[in-house]
Amino acid sequence: MKKIILYIIATIIINSSIVFPQFERSAFINGKIYTVNEKQPFAEAVVIEGNKILFVGSNIEAKEFITSETKVTDLQGKLMVPGFIDDHAHFTNGGFYLLGLDLSKTSSVKEFEETLKDYISTRKGRWITGGRWDHEKWDVKEIPTKEMIDNFSKETPVFISRYDGHMGLANSVALKLAEITKDTKSPEGGLIVKDKVTGEPTGILKDNAMDLISIIIPEPSKQEYIEAVEAALKYAREVGVTTVEDITFPNDLSAYQEIEKDGNLTCRIYTHLPIDDYKNLVNLNIQHNFGGDKIQLGALKAYADGSLGSTTAWFFNPYKQDTTTTGLPNDIITDGRFKKWAFEIDKNKLQICVHAIGNKANSYILDVYSEIKNNNPVWDRRFRIEHAQHIIKEDIKRFKDIGVIASVQPEHLLDDGIWVSKRIGDERAKLTHIYKSLIDEGVVVAFGTDWPVVDLNPMLGLYAAVTRRTDDGKNPNGWLPEQKLTIEQAIKCYTLNSAYAAFQENVKGSIEVGKLADMIVLNDNLLTIDPVKIKDVKVDMTIFDGKVIYERK
Repeated sequence: MKKIILYIIATIIINSSIVFPQFERSAFINGKIYTVNEKQPFAEAVVIEGNKILFVGSNIEAKEFITSETKVTDLQGKLMVPGFIDDHAHFTNGGFYLLGLDLSKTSSVKEFEETLKDYISTRKGRWITGGRWDHEKWDVKEIPTKEMIDNFSKETPVFISRYDGHMGLANSVALKLAEITKDTKSPEGGLIVKDKVTGEPTGILKDNAMDLISIIIPEPSKQEYIEAVEAALKYAREVGVTTVEDITFPNDLSAYQEIEKDGNLTCRIYTHLPIDDYKNLVNLNIQHNFGGDKIQLGALKAYADGSLGSTTAWFFNPYKQDTTTTGLPNDIITDGRFKKWAFEIDKNKLQICVHAIGNKANSYILDVYSEIKNNNPVWDRRFRIEHAQHIIKEDIKRFKDIGVIASVQPEHLLDDGIWVSKRIGDERAKLTHIYKSLIDEGVVVAFGTDWPVVDLNPMLGLYAAVTRRTDDGKNPNGWLPEQKLTIEQAIKCYTLNSAYAAFQENVKGSIEVGKLADMIVLNDNLLTIDPVKIKDVKVDMTIFDGKVIYERK
């Protein structure tokens, strides 16, 4: 792994030093352009030269920049906004998901079993992974067991993950290959769920226990990685995502680099490499925001806990639904490695991004960040907490005081709001996905999806943030309606704020002169339509790096 990362980084260094000037000019006129620039929020026209924005203003003023050789596009009054920046996605995994097994839409145990059975029938003997099942959507809301799938997978190893990625179901074949038995102990920061009567594994593995099987699953080929990324890029173009702040692993990075060399990388990638790889970056004197304008390094990702749906998110008090647990802090938290690494990472001006769901996980990470801020040399550090899902009231202000970015994924609340009270009770549920409280306190809130946990389509996230209408239809006026955002706030979170979260607010995230020409055109006006219709808005055109890369037919 170390050699792969060092090779890729060296290649990026070489490629980043090569600049090919572009002078082609294009113009977009007669539009309703929402710039997300407070000094000039609206315009009629944009002129691009190469991959940069040359002019933003009125149609009349734009004529000075338009020549006979300028390609002119008439927007016909349609809304143009900056390209969306997804601040937290598993981009390559999303591509594999598009190409593979999808159990996310199954609404019953029977449908789950039949869908999986049909998929296995064409792939007997090959590892079956992916899935993204969610038992909370089933008629019987019980966590599945290996017995549900063993009878039709006797020759095929199966390890399929819950949609949040913090729980997986293995069949007996997979458990045997991984040598997991009733005597196997759960690893630190993970849980092998066992039958309370027999002591045998049920097939469910949580968090770090999932690694016991993941490590024996054959790695996809380089070509398969490239195909997955290409599928992800295609979908990103269709939904107007022009930058992804990605949870990146070495093989992902290798595929991005290969596609970039061929000139086909149609989405900018801001990588979050695994935190235990930080010394590779330090040894090369790489700091935050390093690289070219397509691929950048310098952020590192860690996990403080698990997820709410898997009852592994770390809380101060026990779960209401299972009073025997307060969740599972990650092993790097409990053994002290995270704190040690975080201090070294920050001293070397690398960005720290930590997954924290439960309120105790968030509070602990804030404690560490505060200690770093008070003891390490001063610099433009931009601490991030990924998800920031459950927060105690006292910690809202601490986000602002310490300077921590809340990297959140509003689409999650459409589902979480249905069952969160069942997990943790009504009082704690009131402090779930509290975006407005954070914004009102002055915290920078950035939006993403966690794709493929939920859909990459930003319209669903905007819809969730503005309406807070849960998927069960029981909250037509919004779940925790006091936390609704305006559409303008939500768009800023998905563009300029996400750019800020990656040290890139001066080069993208708004439609301003000198910034990268990443923009999208929509088929309806997000600023004026009934918010309930936001989720149905389509992208008519995606402009990336100054070129039109997608037009809806």
